[in-house]
Amino acid sequence: MPAKTGKEYIDRVDQAQANVWINGEQVTGKISEHAAFKGVMKTQAELYDMQHDPAKKEFMTYESPTSGDRVGTSFIQPKTKEDLAMRRKMMQEWARHNNGMMGRSPDYINVGMMAYGTASEMFGKQDPFYGQNMAKYYEYCRENDLSLTHTLIQPQVNRGVNSAQLPDPYIAARIKEKTSEGVVIKGARLLATQGGITDEIMVFPSTLLKQSEEENPYAYAFSIPNNTPGLKFICRESFDYGKSNFDHPLGSRFEEMDTIVVFDDVVVPWDRVFALGDVGVCNQAYNESNAVVHMTHQVVSKNVAKTEFILGLVQLMVETINIGQFQHVQEKVSEVIMALETVKAYVTASEANAKIDKWGIMTPDFTPLNIARHYYPKIYPRFSEIMQLLGASGLMAIPNEADFNSDIRPDLDKYLQSATGSAYDRVKLYRLAWDVCMSAFGTRQTLYERFFFGDPVRMASALYNGYDKQEYVDRVKEFLDRSEKLVKNN
Repeated sequence: MPAKTGKEYIDRVDQAQANVWINGEQVTGKISEHAAFKGVMKTQAELYDMQHDPAKKEFMTYESPTSGDRVGTSFIQPKTKEDLAMRRKMMQEWARHNNGMMGRSPDYINVGMMAYGTASEMFGKQDPFYGQNMAKYYEYCRENDLSLTHTLIQPQVNRGVNSAQLPDPYIAARIKEKTSEGVVIKGARLLATQGGITDEIMVFPSTLLKQSEEENPYAYAFSIPNNTPGLKFICRESFDYGKSNFDHPLGSRFEEMDTIVVFDDVVVPWDRVFALGDVGVCNQAYNESNAVVHMTHQVVSKNVAKTEFILGLVQLMVETINIGQFQHVQEKVSEVIMALETVKAYVTASEANAKIDKWGIMTPDFTPLNIARHYYPKIYPRFSEIMQLLGASGLMAIPNEADFNSDIRPDLDKYLQSATGSAYDRVKLYRLAWDVCMSAFGTRQTLYERFFFGDPVRMASALYNGYDKQEYVDRVKEFLDRSEKLVKNN
């Protein structure tokens, strides 16, 4: 089938009836009508409908190399820099629709799945069968426009020991046994964002696995439907409180939900297994396939759209209460401007220096993208701080929509008006700023950006150890030697 519509997305997830638990109860009926999920599913449906907009169809979709149908551009195997630019345009079209507030929109996993599928030979090192599975699965995802969640992280029980040394070896999900039907997985994983509201879940290992026999049972890669027997999604509290778009403009639309994933003797069919019981293969999957590069390209492209939104929001706050003439305000807004142009430059550099990789795919230069994924977790919390500093008490004086529809409306109209407009418009804007920088939804966004790619200290260490610094060290040594020669000659 070709790229799906929003209705097809919702119908498929509703019909699957995945085992999802929230507030101590199992979700029954249509999950798209549940208060915790209906807002984000409606938004996600809007993303899929954009694939069929006649004005956007040419870059939102492309012709499948096998079926000839129009399929989602996030699945494209880019062969040229123009392909990369088209994919980025498509990804940013989605990101601008959700203001960059949906970190796990379908394109994130799609670009990774493309990289894995193209590098299927890598999975075949362990067994050609696994490589064939991966190649077929990528095509299946593309041709059916699957939506995927994923889980990588093991439960945080005791970080001082590996999973095999925990009190129960089945706390972290591991291989329990192999049968004629498939591999049996038992235990739990963190943290599947959009768990239960996608078609399938991609289960890949953390790259922190140590090369040891006792870690091998925790090393695997597979994808299965969300309604697979024994698979359970346990949700945190929803940050969509069922309020109006006025009261919670972001939480009511973009609350993606994070879930704990429990595997209760889940049978993974053999044709869905991509790696099994081999730490070495699993640890190299992200880098050797270049999935990490393509997924980071999506993330940084998304962050451009997110920072554009933050800049527009901050500037509108400034204009609304007429504080733009103050230099300290200009300095703070300039920080957001500099961040935006910096992130845009990272994307531009990555595409300008893109090269064909060993798998025949035009792959962005990872260095600027890698720097970007270190930079953004540091700058994003500052955006919230800037909004708080500029908004001050205005971020507390935010009555809700019911207040504006009550007998106290005249008081609100008088005392909460702004330099540029009505009290209603001023409060509507400031409730949006509050939902970015102070609400549960907003603070979750800050935490999310801090740890999007993992522990920032470990990432910084990896950057230090992996970055080639020798050329610059040699230059300094050459300068010092040159100075010595000058002294001797004089």
